[in-house]
Amino acid sequence: MIKSIRISVTSALLVMSYGSIALESSLGVKDLPKLTQESQHVASAKRVTSQFLRAHYKPIDLDDELSVKIFDRFIRSIDFNHNVFTAEDIQVFSVYKNKFDDSIERGNLSIAYEIYQLNMQRRTERYEYALTLLDKEFNYELANDTFIYDREDAAWAKNNKELDELWRQRVKYDALNLKLAGKDWPKIQELLTKRYERAIKRLTQTSSEDVFQTVMNSFARSIEAHTSYLSPRNAERFQMEMNLSFEGIGAVLLSEDDFTTIRSVVPGGPADLSNNIKPEDKIVGVAQDNEEFVDVIGWRLDEVVELIKGPKGSIVKLQMVKGSSESSVPVVVTLTRDKIKLEDRAAKSEVYVPKDGPNKGQKLGVISIPSFYNNLHQDVKKEIQSLNVNGVRGIIVDLRGNGGGSLTESTLLSGLFIDKGPVVQIRDGAGRIRLEKDVDGKVFYEGPLTVLVDRYSASASEIFAAAMQDYNRALILGEQTFGKGTVQQHRPLGRIYDLYEKPLGSVQFTIAKFYRINGGSTQHKGVIPDILFPSVIDHADWGESQQENALPWDSIARANYTTFSENKNIVQGLTELHNQRVKKEFNYIYEDVERYKIKKEVKTISLVETERLKEKSEIEERNLMRTNERLVRLGLEKVESLDDLPEELEKVDPFLEEAANITYDVLTIGKYAINSSKN
Repeated sequence: MIKSIRISVTSALLVMSYGSIALESSLGVKDLPKLTQESQHVASAKRVTSQFLRAHYKPIDLDDELSVKIFDRFIRSIDFNHNVFTAEDIQVFSVYKNKFDDSIERGNLSIAYEIYQLNMQRRTERYEYALTLLDKEFNYELANDTFIYDREDAAWAKNNKELDELWRQRVKYDALNLKLAGKDWPKIQELLTKRYERAIKRLTQTSSEDVFQTVMNSFARSIEAHTSYLSPRNAERFQMEMNLSFEGIGAVLLSEDDFTTIRSVVPGGPADLSNNIKPEDKIVGVAQDNEEFVDVIGWRLDEVVELIKGPKGSIVKLQMVKGSSESSVPVVVTLTRDKIKLEDRAAKSEVYVPKDGPNKGQKLGVISIPSFYNNLHQDVKKEIQSLNVNGVRGIIVDLRGNGGGSLTESTLLSGLFIDKGPVVQIRDGAGRIRLEKDVDGKVFYEGPLTVLVDRYSASASEIFAAAMQDYNRALILGEQTFGKGTVQQHRPLGRIYDLYEKPLGSVQFTIAKFYRINGGSTQHKGVIPDILFPSVIDHADWGESQQENALPWDSIARANYTTFSENKNIVQGLTELHNQRVKKEFNYIYEDVERYKIKKEVKTISLVETERLKEKSEIEERNLMRTNERLVRLGLEKVESLDDLPEELEKVDPFLEEAANITYDVLTIGKYAINSSKN
């Protein structure tokens, strides 16, 4: 519903009495639904509260202190970038800070519904104001004009005039992005008009369950990072993901502000195999095969999912902003949809043989493990047998991107490389500790072993890597891992005797915590490799430690186990050789690290077209220069465009190559904790 005249943004009148916020009617909000709590939500709220208080790993006091956290998170959920409410609104809401605990416990969420209702009114007014800004083209050469794209920690706008300026920046940012993508002003007007009108229409389709889910997740995430409420629809989707039999791109998505963001990729799926999609990437457009891109900024998550899903073998193209910064240059990733099944995600091995250099002709085995699925250890056994037949001198276990899976399989996999002993300790909420052990007394592979991890390696991956490190059985290489050391349980809220017209959702909450056999937790810290590879992302800016309300790192008593021989001096020597190589081979990463350090605190992006074009050109020139330098090192011809990359370059994996170099160093310097007498 585009307007050719400016819509006046009037302040709402709020009645300062508990549970009642009266809204002044405003032009353009008459189509918004009046949302009220439904009957099943009373029971759901009480059952969620009961589950968390009785069974959560973390002791919980539903008191005023927690109420303030719930309130703050609820406000953040509905106005993450501080560009909808004013400081005056927040001041008015503050009277309810200590009321959310009582509301949730009683199952009466009327105050949350009223705040949410006002948020919908404010959002509608903001989008209508955005539409008025499309009446004439922007001046893209206005000096020093910038867009603050990250306002999470910014002060609330004092009044509507300040909000108008924030939205002017945002609309101009949207328009400039489309202009840089080759769109002329009439097309930009058309696309942004559709985007903002769709946002208004979406607001009119808001349901009572949307509000309930928001407030319940504000409660859950105020307790702990991996605790959540799932609406009936999301609970159904969760079960589908657990069964892992659906057709699509193999990525788990979440909605953040107006963006659809990659939460994780399914190992072995199209997104994973593309090597071009990573967690925190944002999807801004979707196209079916040769059709035009559909702008999906501001869409509901389920709408984006429906657009991306499709039959096996069909093509979908995603227009993406890479990484956590909105200032990145959008890229297009083309994927072929496929059937995603757990059994298709099996471990695979290959024989690594250098074509030149000092290790020419020497074979290593590489076993890539995408996840810890049922019977993983049996598949790895077969791969080891195949590698032994091929005469490999050592094995690299590649756990990059492996987000975990079966606890049992992490123990069984560890058992292939040690004779017997504890693998991981698990402590429940009552303080009881149990050991997961390998008990068969057999070693399936005794040769040199290295394990390659990255910042996406989590949970079961960390259990295996930590066990190999604690036993001194393998050398751990790569980036510091994610740091998820907790166990979750999923429980439905519905009961057989329920007579509600609509179904109840479910909850997922933490019930236990993992500990290494040396007593330290993998929580927060993850596994720190014996040899750290350079990384563009600082671990302090990534992983579990960045999750709000994540459980802390702590330790318990060391388990009883015997290590392989001491390796401190060997690791020191290997590290020195590694450092000599990376100065030459990883110089690009070091350059990117410095660039990242400079830019990571900057939360603005230029709205001056020439500056943005210059930045885009510099990035393209730098990438082309680096590409041609790699081609020269590989003995291949240079290219004039990044679109002309030879297939050989696409297969280059510098981190795996360095892991192989270190494994060869192990063979040269001396056996690393292998076939050595035990302490």
